Amino acid sequence: MPLRTRLLLAIIGVVVAGLVISDVVTYSLLQTYLQNRIDPQLAIVSSFVETSKGLGPKVSHGFTPPPGSTLVPKVSGPLGSNGIVPDGTLGALITFDGRTKGNIISFSFSDKKLIPPRLPHPLPTLSSSGTAVFDADSSGPDPISYRVLIRSVPGHHEYAMVAIPLTEVNITLDDLRLIMLLVSAGVLAGLGVMSWWILRRGFRPLEDIATTAGEIAQGDLGRRIDQSDSRTEVGRLGLALNAMLGDIEAAMTERARAEARLRRFLADASHELRTPLTSIRGYAEMFDRGACDRPADLAISMHHIRHEADRMNVLVDELLLLARLDQKRPLRLETIDVVHVVRTAVSAARVGSKSHPVVLDVSQSVELTCDRERLRQVLDNLLTNALNHSPPDAAVNVRVRRMDGGRVRIEVADHGPGIAPEDADRVFEPFFRTDLARVRDTGGTGLGLSIVASIAQAHGGVAGVDANDGGGALFWVELPADVDAPMA
Repeated sequence: MPLRTRLLLAIIGVVVAGLVISDVVTYSLLQTYLQNRIDPQLAIVSSFVETSKGLGPKVSHGFTPPPGSTLVPKVSGPLGSNGIVPDGTLGALITFDGRTKGNIISFSFSDKKLIPPRLPHPLPTLSSSGTAVFDADSSGPDPISYRVLIRSVPGHHEYAMVAIPLTEVNITLDDLRLIMLLVSAGVLAGLGVMSWWILRRGFRPLEDIATTAGEIAQGDLGRRIDQSDSRTEVGRLGLALNAMLGDIEAAMTERARAEARLRRFLADASHELRTPLTSIRGYAEMFDRGACDRPADLAISMHHIRHEADRMNVLVDELLLLARLDQKRPLRLETIDVVHVVRTAVSAARVGSKSHPVVLDVSQSVELTCDRERLRQVLDNLLTNALNHSPPDAAVNVRVRRMDGGRVRIEVADHGPGIAPEDADRVFEPFFRTDLARVRDTGGTGLGLSIVASIAQAHGGVAGVDANDGGGALFWVELPADVDAPMA
């Protein structure tokens, strides 16, 4: 059952309970009030019955009953002044066992025949004041309800009995029941309609949220909830869901990108491994076709097989290094002089490339806590990349400086073709090439810059590339002074 229906039924149930309690209390109070008005009349009429039967003191109030009726004389008390006994009141003397003695006095103002009440047998026990009040019905097809009082008569073996009909009281109570029923039904219907409208209006934002969630479940991750008023519970829910949906969309987008990078990485790695394997297989087939009998061909085959095997070994080692960096294995941290490591790497680059001058710009020693071997690998990869992409006799500039906050920045600038702005974000991806070519004239594996970025990230730093002022590209690495999480 929907929540809105359950709430509506709960509201209606509470209202019904409240109306029932209110109606019962009102009915009981009115019934008690009307009975409290009748009981004093019973006492007064009983005194008149005693006087009319010659019992007790005479009452003289200038009273003359009209034909067929008897009016209560003017008395003081609960009836007030000029009170009138209700039509149909009966009075008589009865024995202790309930039999009537003599004629019944009737207070009738019409020709309606009065039927006396059937008294219970035995009669109710009198109270300490010598009276008993109870309800009784008459006999016949249309019984009349009476309020009956019996009172002992001092010095006589009989009771004075008075019975006032409850017809008017019952009519009033019946009318009250009908009015309460109609009013309660009207209130219940009106409240039910109003509650349904309020609940529908109040639950509409939740229905919109459910609809939006359904559309998101079908794949529309860009959908958002319009209810964003932080002053309401539904608005706060909408804001929280929008924030969660934003995180989910970002995570799904990043997951898709990661999957795309993984597929591209696997395709590139397969291609890079296939190339030397194809070469090795080709030279092995040359050996099978008789190169073993030709010393010159055999030497060429063995040379190329060893060269391609070395190339595969370097590629596999770099792939394993990337895997270890991705697994966040511990770094071997120590406090070193960065300038010393940079000078060593620059010296090795100068020996390996006679046609490119490598210029080092550093003024003083710079100490840093890092992994020495990994830092040297970063420098070697950056220098190799710069030398491979610089034209002959073009200089490669290396610079080390300390930044604000104690961070150390290492820059390697070349004067080659540079990096297009749209490729700057992808240049550190494994096997990425700006020309999308599969053949590497420079002989690299395509993983050098990826390793640079991974090592920098393992140290809590970052790697990037900018355009060089003199043309070409400026690759840089920034490392923090202290490594909080020594993981690689």
